Amino acid sequence: MAEFRVVIPARLHSTRLPDKPLADIAGLPMVVRVAQQAAKSGAAEVVVATDHARILQACAEHGVAARLTSADHPSGTDRLAEMADLLALADDDIVVNVQGDEPLIDPALIDRLAALMAASEAPMATLAHPIHDAADMFNPNIVKVTLDRRGHALYFSRAPIPYARDAFAHRTDALPPELPVLRHIGMYAYRAGFLRHYRELAPSALEAIEALEQLRVLWHGHAIAVGVVEQAPPGGVDTPEDLARVRALFHP
Repeated sequence: MAEFRVVIPARLHSTRLPDKPLADIAGLPMVVRVAQQAAKSGAAEVVVATDHARILQACAEHGVAARLTSADHPSGTDRLAEMADLLALADDDIVVNVQGDEPLIDPALIDRLAALMAASEAPMATLAHPIHDAADMFNPNIVKVTLDRRGHALYFSRAPIPYARDAFAHRTDALPPELPVLRHIGMYAYRAGFLRHYRELAPSALEAIEALEQLRVLWHGHAIAVGVVEQAPPGGVDTPEDLARVRALFHP
């Protein structure tokens, strides 16, 4: 497997769950749990990129590598671009972005994404899995992606894509069996040089409309390789209810 690094962006403040990266899960801060899971992958290095000294301290207390980054980054991708410089990465080095609220992340998924990035000519890669439930298809909180013949993303949307015009004219409570619906998994891999280029790209209207920062990449004409996996990964932690669910798994 090609060498890669995992970077975990972790902002202290969260609208729905205050101090989310430091939320206790069976005696450890959530961001530490994420780093421990990521360390089970084939990554050469796992580093937390944070905007706050409290997270930096929590990582140090538990032996997790972390670097302090600017508090002004508009997105996790911008934070990763700063980390590419702080870690002095070569332009061809592979960086996998694992979200700081994924304490149940499967290390095999990280390896799968890193391998896809290594094999692809695209500067960026991500994952998706099939959707079979019409409710998920029409749920705006679930991001869908459509692919071209090379397995590159054509578009990401919160809307139901691709839209089965004739079938949905009759009913929208079931998906046609031939409809290829993919749910985007919010984990990305990049070449470090593209991270540096990304921060120079002007925001696009599409990313603001959909609230999906990856649309900036497509709008500027860059490819995103998409690997399709069969199963959905465990859910992340966005709300107090999510946190209670994850805590219960550590304390049955």
